Amino acid sequence: MTSREMAKVASLAIEDKKGMNIKVIDISKISVLADYFIIASGSNKNQVQAIADNVQEELFKVGHESKQVEGYQTANWILLDYGDIIVHIFSDEDRLFYDLERIWRDGQSIEVAEL
Repeated sequence: MTSREMAKVASLAIEDKKGMNIKVIDISKISVLADYFIIASGSNKNQVQAIADNVQEELFKVGHESKQVEGYQTANWILLDYGDIIVHIFSDEDRLFYDLERIWRDGQSIEVAEL
């Protein structure tokens, strides 16, 4: 499975749990960290955790386990590292504060439908 296909599975899993403002950024040409960043928001701690759980479950079904999970307990910013893709799930407030879209604006923004 390519990193683009992984990004699609993760994005659909986020949509399935009503994640908001999903952004997919192709960073493969500007960073060696990963090929894609996926950024989304949840409206409360339970939703942020449910989104993270669903992403992990759906990617596990297609043979991928996260290498690292950060921030699950506090659920302000959950980071799911899959090597080729990194999924960031934020509370609304923390997403505005960290503003990853601005930091990674040199990457190519991709619509979920294009994946």
